[in-house]
Amino acid sequence: MPQIDLGPDFECGSLIAPENRAKPDGRTVRIPVARAKATSSNPAPDPLVYLAGGPGGTGLASAVARVRAGWNADRDVIFIDQRGALKAQPLLACPEIDAFYAVAVTLAPTGPEFAARSAAATQACHDRLMAEGWDLSAYNTTENAADVADLRVALGLPEWNLYGVSYGTDLVLQTLRDHPDGIRSVVLDSVVPPQLNLLDGFWPNAAAGYRALFDGCAADAACHTAFPDVESEFRTLVNQLTAQPRTIPITDPTSGQNINVVFDGYTLANLIVLGSLSPGDLSTVPAWVHNLATGDGTQAAAALLDTRPPAGLTGYGLQFGVVCREWAPFTSPDRVQAEAKKALPDFPDAVLALVPQVPTIFRDCGIWNVPPADASLRTQTRSNVPALLLTGSFDAITPANWAEAAASGLANSRVLVFPGAAHDVLIWSPDCAVTIMRNFLNQPQSAYDDSCLRSVTAPPFKTA
Repeated sequence: MPQIDLGPDFECGSLIAPENRAKPDGRTVRIPVARAKATSSNPAPDPLVYLAGGPGGTGLASAVARVRAGWNADRDVIFIDQRGALKAQPLLACPEIDAFYAVAVTLAPTGPEFAARSAAATQACHDRLMAEGWDLSAYNTTENAADVADLRVALGLPEWNLYGVSYGTDLVLQTLRDHPDGIRSVVLDSVVPPQLNLLDGFWPNAAAGYRALFDGCAADAACHTAFPDVESEFRTLVNQLTAQPRTIPITDPTSGQNINVVFDGYTLANLIVLGSLSPGDLSTVPAWVHNLATGDGTQAAAALLDTRPPAGLTGYGLQFGVVCREWAPFTSPDRVQAEAKKALPDFPDAVLALVPQVPTIFRDCGIWNVPPADASLRTQTRSNVPALLLTGSFDAITPANWAEAAASGLANSRVLVFPGAAHDVLIWSPDCAVTIMRNFLNQPQSAYDDSCLRSVTAPPFKTA
C-alpha cells in the first residue's frame, strides 16, 4: 500500500461508522481524517472539508500539496479518505485491476482480448472481496454522505464548509441535499450534479472538450501555424485506427523496458479526455496528434504511458459501488451510444460503444452485481447555501454546462470559468482559484473579490 507522510503539521484521527446503516449490528468501517491547522493567528472557526473525486480517490494523498498551496491560510482544512479509499479500513483496492491497467496500453480497447482480460480482473477482485465478507453494496454516496454528516457531529463543529472535486462535488451536493445541517457554504470544482448521469454525458462532454481544445489551437497563432489541420487529423485518425490499430514501440520510462503501445480509435479519443486530468498535458495535444498522423507516433505513446494510474491508490470498491449502483442502472449501453452518436456522428460505432475512462463499465457492473439505488438519489439539490462553482474551459469530462445545471438549483451561487483549465481547476489554476476560494469562504454571503480571474489566460500550446 502506498504510504503517505503528512508530517507534523497535521492532526490525524478516524471516524468509526457502520458499514451499512441498514444493518446497525453489522461490520464497521474506519474513515481516516487529517486536519491541517490554519496558519493565521486569528483563524475562522469554520473549517473547510476536502472531498476527493474518483469515485475511489484519496483525499489524504492530496493534503500536503493543498496545504502547500495555502488552503489553510484562513481556516483549518480537514481531509478525508472516503469509505473504501486508500487509508480507510477496509481499503477496497483491486491489485488485479491495477495489474491489468499496467498492460492495457499494449491492447486495443475495441478488441476482444482487452474486454476479456478486463472482465477477468474485475471478476477476480469482486470474488476476493466477497470472500472477505465485505458488503459491496454499502460503498456508495448515500453512506458516504452520512459519514460526512456524522463526522461534523463527532468533531463538535457547529458549522463547516464543504469542498468537492469531480465525484466529490456529487458527494457534496448529496450531503447538502440530505444532511444540510451545519453546512455554511460549498465549493464545487469540476461539477457532477446528481440529477445528471455521467455515463450518458461522457461522450457529449468529450465532444465539448475536443471543440474547445481545437478552437483554442486555431486561435493560438503558433499552434494554428504549426498544425493548421489538427482537428481533421484527429477525426481521421479515430476512424483509421479503429479499422487498423497501430503498434508503436517505445521505452517505458518506469521500467526501462521496451514496450509495444497499441493505438486504436478509442485509445486516441480517450487520451484527450484523460489529458483533462493532468495539468499541462493538453498543451501538447496538437503536437502529438500531428505526430501520430504524420510521424512515428512516439509522442502520443509517451502521453498514453503517462496516464496509467499508480497501483494501489484507487478504491475500486467505492468506484464500482457508486457507478454500478447510482449511474449504470439509470441508463443503458444503447442510450449511452445514442447520446454519443448525436455528439460525435463521425466517430465509429466501435469507439462509441465504449465509455471514456471506463470503457467496459457495463460489463464490469454486471460482474460487481450491486443492487440499484433508489431513483430519489438522482434528485437535484436545491439550497440557499452559498455556493462557488468552478469549471475549466478545456474540461472534457465536466464542462461548464454541467456546473450551470448544478447552479440552477442553488439560489445563492456563481459559476466561474477558468480559461485554459481543465478538470480540477484548483490544480490547473492554483494561484487565482485558491485566492478566489479563500475570498469566498471569508464572506460567502456578500460580494467577494474574484478580480484575479480577469488576468487568467490559457497557456500557449507547445508546437515542438
